[in-house]
Amino acid sequence: MKTETKLTGFAKYAWLTLVFNLLVILWGVFLRASLSGDGCGAHWLTCGGEVIPTAPQLKTSIEFFHRITSALAGLTVIGLVVWALIKQRREKSAHSALLLKMAIASLVFIIIEGVVGGLLVLTGNTAANWTPTRPLWMAAHLVNTFTLIAVLTLTAWFAGGGKSFNFKVSRKYLILLALGTAGIFIVGMSGSIAALSSMIFPSSTLSEGIAKDFSATSHYILKLRVFHPLIAIAVGTYLVFIAVWLKFQARTNAVVGRWSNILSILLLIQFAVGMTTLALLAPVVLQIAHLFLADAIWISFVLMTAAFLAERGEIEGLA
Repeated sequence: MKTETKLTGFAKYAWLTLVFNLLVILWGVFLRASLSGDGCGAHWLTCGGEVIPTAPQLKTSIEFFHRITSALAGLTVIGLVVWALIKQRREKSAHSALLLKMAIASLVFIIIEGVVGGLLVLTGNTAANWTPTRPLWMAAHLVNTFTLIAVLTLTAWFAGGGKSFNFKVSRKYLILLALGTAGIFIVGMSGSIAALSSMIFPSSTLSEGIAKDFSATSHYILKLRVFHPLIAIAVGTYLVFIAVWLKFQARTNAVVGRWSNILSILLLIQFAVGMTTLALLAPVVLQIAHLFLADAIWISFVLMTAAFLAERGEIEGLA
């Protein structure tokens, strides 16, 4: 089985689009962690009522830069769709049609990403502001961001020669992979709530933070915060099991084995970074590293799943 394919110009562009969008997402973490989300006030699309802020504060510059890079990210995805459309019209193949669908899906979800970001600003759910609906906004933003990353990853995967796949494989594989996917989303949502609680109700020491978690008078999101590391450990352990098991099931497939190994290594690093982030009261640089690893874990899981389903579909289709 051939596992290595020379990347075309389109494939390189697709991977670069994914990388650029990840950088924009990470800047969004810095924006939130630095309490700069209200840098443009409750204005969107303008910043403080101006198209370009004339006398910006630091947090205004941080917020405005995020908006500019987000717009550029949208343009890169539009470029992805246009290139995929040209490729589909030229080749008229099932593979190029699939590529176009993934590119269009990427555009849909990046538009939703921009709309959610704008609504967060307009509803005042930024910086250290608290509203009862903010956890729901955070969860919705997380789900859309992860979905965007997934479709961008699959676009790059198919562009690089990755085989198409379907879900017509044994149910046991689908159940295990679905549980892994759900687990990653649940960890992400619990992490967003934990980050929100730490930002709105900061602690000066670790012992103070733990006391708040278990205090009967604490806000409910502080009481929820304690569940994040427990859920993360449980899901992480499950994902390591899945990675090792799929590698064994597809032991002749180097691509599955590679992403299985990468996923396992990233999970171990994430455990260490997560515990360090907790112990040091979530400094900004570790928050960024923590989310980067979460995104990398999700990408590795998506690619491992795609490679496994492609191979397993061929095997079971021939059986």
